[in-house]
Formats: sequence, C-alpha cells, structure tokens
Amino acid sequence: MPTLKQKLKSDVVAHMKDGNKVALATVRNVLGEIETREKSGRTPVELDDPQVTALLQKEAAKRRETSAIYTQAGEAARAAAEIAEAEVIEAYLPQPLTAAEAGEIVNEVITDLESAEGPLTMRQMGVAMKPITARIAGRFDGKAVSDMVRKRLS
Repeated sequence: MPTLKQKLKSDVVAHMKDGNKVALATVRNVLGEIETREKSGRTPVELDDPQVTALLQKEAAKRRETSAIYTQAGEAARAAAEIAEAEVIEAYLPQPLTAAEAGEIVNEVITDLESAEGPLTMRQMGVAMKPITARIAGRFDGKAVSDMVRKRLS
C-alpha cells in the first residue's frame, strides 16, 4: 500500500492531467511543506504517515483560519479559495471518528489492559492513553479522549 506522501506525489500528475489547478497547487504546496519539514534540522528525516497526517491537519486548519479572517474582512472570493484548498487537503485525511466509535476504542483498549494487568487506576492513565492514542491517531479530539479515559478509570 502506498504511503500518504506517495499518494500526494501521484495525485500531482493526476491533477495535471485533469487540469484541476486548485488541487494541483494545493498538493504541490503541501508536498513542499513536507520536504521543508524533512530537510529542516541537523539531519534529514523521512516523515511517516502519522507525521504527514498531522502536517495535513495543520495545513487544513491553517486554511480554515485564513478563510475566517478573509470572511471577516469582506473578501468572499479569497475565503472561498482557502476553503477549496482546505477541502482538497482534508480529502487526504482519515475519516474522523464519532464520539461513539472513540468510546468503543477506549472501552476495548481498557478492557484488554485490565484483563492482562488487573484493574487500572487513575495513576495508570498513561498506560491506557498510549495504545488508545495510537489507534485514534488524530481522528478524534485528544482532550475528549482523555476525558473518556478519565471517566472510565474513575
């Protein structure tokens, strides 16, 4: 299965062929941001899918914030362009979880941990949060997940 970065690169060609200038420019900008992150620092690194996903989430949020600023300033055309770019980026993000789905994951992981290690206490919240965070991975609000775990352990 191709990585998210490979998918972005292959979609550049697809957007060129389709003549979709907004998507093409947006994907190129995101790829540029990924390359900048990889090359910054003392030693170059290769971003993995969770890191690329986090970067995409930040880029989409940045465009939504910019859109709100343009809307307040009365620049509807620029706001619409920012929204269009955010939607292109969000198409690459994993589907967000509902509260019920996130709750199921929390209960499942805690039940598995308790069957292996015995009842968990609030002091062991970090033990539960690590596998839960890995499974949810940016698809649901982290603070809400933390609250769910806290409620389940108390």
